[in-house]
Amino acid sequence: MKLYNTLHRAKEEFVPIKEGEVKMYSCGPTVYNFFHIGNARPFIIFDTLRRYLEYRGYKVTFVQNFTDIDDKMINKANELGISVRELADKYIEEYFTDARGLGIKKASVHPRATDNIDSIISLVSTLVEKGYAYERGGSVYFSTKKFKEYGKLSHQPLEDLESGARIDINEDKDDPMDFALWKCKKEGEPFWESPWGEGRPGWHIECSAMANKYLGKTIDIHSGGKDLIFPHHENEIAQSEAANGEPFAHYWLHNGYINIDNRKMSKSLGNFFTVREISEEFDYKVIRFFMLSAHYRSPINFSKELMTAAKSGLDRIYTCLETLEFLKASAGDGEDTEYIKTVDALKDKFIAAMDDDLNTADAISAVFEIVSEANKRLASCENPPKGAIEHTISVLDELCGVLGLSKDGGEDELPAEVRALLDERAAARERRDWAKSDEIRDTLKGMGITVKDTKQGQQVVRE
Repeated sequence: MKLYNTLHRAKEEFVPIKEGEVKMYSCGPTVYNFFHIGNARPFIIFDTLRRYLEYRGYKVTFVQNFTDIDDKMINKANELGISVRELADKYIEEYFTDARGLGIKKASVHPRATDNIDSIISLVSTLVEKGYAYERGGSVYFSTKKFKEYGKLSHQPLEDLESGARIDINEDKDDPMDFALWKCKKEGEPFWESPWGEGRPGWHIECSAMANKYLGKTIDIHSGGKDLIFPHHENEIAQSEAANGEPFAHYWLHNGYINIDNRKMSKSLGNFFTVREISEEFDYKVIRFFMLSAHYRSPINFSKELMTAAKSGLDRIYTCLETLEFLKASAGDGEDTEYIKTVDALKDKFIAAMDDDLNTADAISAVFEIVSEANKRLASCENPPKGAIEHTISVLDELCGVLGLSKDGGEDELPAEVRALLDERAAARERRDWAKSDEIRDTLKGMGITVKDTKQGQQVVRE
């Protein structure tokens, strides 16, 4: 398997530190609101990478943090008149609601910054002791000039980065590029005791501390959105490697930006959408399918038209599965060895695409080819062989599972009201009451259920 490593700007063969095991850290949300469609992309992409690594036999320890203390959280909590902890609890719960809908598996560990203050203070203390950090007025800053490789992830020399930096008001840094590891308490803010006085952690230090605690000093993969390359991930590398004297992560993966109707997403432009808002019009699985339909490193454009197209594409896969399940009950004996070989070759094509830097776009194309073969060779066949049907269902289920797109439910999970109407319609057709049959069909259509009449009986297709 090859992955594009931002650190070296090249595709590289993936070789984990320990054979058969992968340690992976992915930056999670700041939990002060519902997460938006831009946040959803890395959550979905790197969940898919984790799923694929597990599919290929790796034992994956996956850590995704919750940032539950920062300026945005403090301001929002004050605005609502609640504690920062209460705000975090609410939106962590909301995160899991949306994540479940999107098919995102829970991480091995979901650490919260505020539950790991001791680890953060310990790491800051190490950096101070080693001369990489200094205290000013109760705050502690990392000295970027002390870390000679600063800029190696963003591929910019320190002097170029420095030219665009500025000193924030009330900060007493030695250098504009230095960044806060620990922030002195301000009036009305949550705080913790530390060797430098009462305060709270900076943003960058939490990820280094939690990766170190739950995964070790050196990890296999660190991932996140392209917007995190600088300064967040650059700073993580600097503070982690300065403290530990070892490489922080061997592979750095970053997904491309998302635009809304070909414009950068922005609250000021009125094109800022949360996943929860989008899920009111499109199923969560459609959102996931849409995200996986493009290569993760490419920019992706979000629009209602493209989401509608994604829904049609996903429906095509699910309709094929429903048709095959329906046909299986009355299928003939046999397997059709040549057809099965074709399906297996397309499965290999799927794996080859995923092995090539997680190319989900080409992987989905391979799934569509299986669907086309199934529709051509099985769905339109007078008496399709049961073995071929079962094999196709198995492969499609397997590959959809890797993508986090497993189809939920079947006719057994239809509401009792729908099953009763289907039985009533079958009875109407038995007595040749076509008017009643059509009336019930139209009623079901209004409920999002399409009924197809076949030689094998009523086939249900959910819209």
